[in-house]
Amino acid sequence: MSKSLSRVRSALHAAGVAPRIQETGNARTARDAAAAAAAAIGCERDQIVKTIVFEGVDSGSLLLFLTAGGNQVDTALAATLAGEDLKRAAPDNVRKTTGFAVGGVSPIGHLSPARAFMDPRLMEFTLVWAAAGTPRHVFAISPRELAALTKAERATFTTGI
Repeated sequence: MSKSLSRVRSALHAAGVAPRIQETGNARTARDAAAAAAAAIGCERDQIVKTIVFEGVDSGSLLLFLTAGGNQVDTALAATLAGEDLKRAAPDNVRKTTGFAVGGVSPIGHLSPARAFMDPRLMEFTLVWAAAGTPRHVFAISPRELAALTKAERATFTTGI
């Protein structure tokens, strides 16, 4: 088991959440990953949590946008929430701060906690699936538990794809 997957499993255990991790296929983009994971699991695409990482242009801080699989982050709305202009976070900064490589960033188990925002669409489900630290693994969790674990602020920052 990879160190990243093990860290996510440990974070779930520590939070009192029984890990339910499933392997999915590999995908090149967040949009493809959401569709592939939904097909592998047999759930709706919007039940897949995409963890999109941006960096504050002025602060350099990383921000997580937990987005339903069928939605896309609207960068203008996201920047308004963040209070500063945003740019896609550099892969090396993502790995250094979260401990995960781009493509497998889990919303939990980070080396350094990051401010998080959650797409309200995710709250419409009983169960959602989020990256478990690798591009091929996801874990099941209730959206309420996910919001609590990430301390994510529910906010509108998406558009449908």
